[in-house]
Amino acid sequence: MLVPKGCSREIIEIKKSRFISIGMYVSSSKEAKEIVKATRKEYSDSSHVVHAFLRGSTTDIFGFSDDREPSGTAGRPVLEVLKGSGITNIIVLVVRYFGGTKLGTGGLVKAYTEAAQKAVGSLPVEELVVKVRFKLTTDYSLYDQIIKILKIHNAELEDPLFDTDIHISGSLPEGNLNTASREVLDLSSGKVQLISV
Repeated sequence: MLVPKGCSREIIEIKKSRFISIGMYVSSSKEAKEIVKATRKEYSDSSHVVHAFLRGSTTDIFGFSDDREPSGTAGRPVLEVLKGSGITNIIVLVVRYFGGTKLGTGGLVKAYTEAAQKAVGSLPVEELVVKVRFKLTTDYSLYDQIIKILKIHNAELEDPLFDTDIHISGSLPEGNLNTASREVLDLSSGKVQLISV
């Protein structure tokens, strides 16, 4: 499965109506709402701002809106393009400037499908890496070596908490969890455990 690693912006014109399609990464339903709100503000003079998004490793979380276009002619076609793309954590917005000629329901479905395909087709993507959160507590003598192990296994570290001991937390690729955990356990002679949270 793939995820966006940048943005795309494409423009098509059909019977004098202009469709600007924008594709990008989205991490949550809340963020999707914020992106839609910001896009509506940016294109406040447009006729419609249609959107659809998918997220999750099974793409089972999704949403879409026709934004006052006839029901089923805009958001649903964009969502169908996303479902067939093999990309997750993606939002595509299609901004329409009405050109004066009605496209009819079939024409709208075709236009929004084409606009979404353009945005998805030019969107830079990368492989989805499922990450798991972890935490551990260590004494000061092992801190540098543990950090080295975690970095080797591509961990993203949060700021450690320096107290009597050091509390480390962050996330790392799911496939690296067991190896990193075993190496930390070996280094500390079984005293420090990397725990997934």
